[in-house]
Amino acid sequence: MKTSEKVAYIKGLMEGLEIDTTKPENKILKEVVTVLEELSAANNALTEENIKLRDYIEEIDADLGDLEEYVYDIDGYDDYDDDDDDEYEYEEEEDEEESEDK
Repeated sequence: MKTSEKVAYIKGLMEGLEIDTTKPENKILKEVVTVLEELSAANNALTEENIKLRDYIEEIDADLGDLEEYVYDIDGYDDYDDDDDDEYEYEEEEDEEESEDK
């Protein structure tokens, strides 16, 4: 059962019990049900937006995969090997040794 259905059930119970909402203690129950309805509506809106965003992200991911295959001309980006970092670290070590010699 969805949250909105549960809230509607609680609201129906309150109406079925014919609770006198003019009494101070029963006003609280009425307001709690009202807040639950608002929270449920907000939750439903967020869920729908989340689904739209997830679908959009999946489309972007698929497009990016196609672009990677086209640009790198390989089956997958994971196969791409970049060893430029090793050269950079080696050059830094040489620079440190030269400065120590001076």
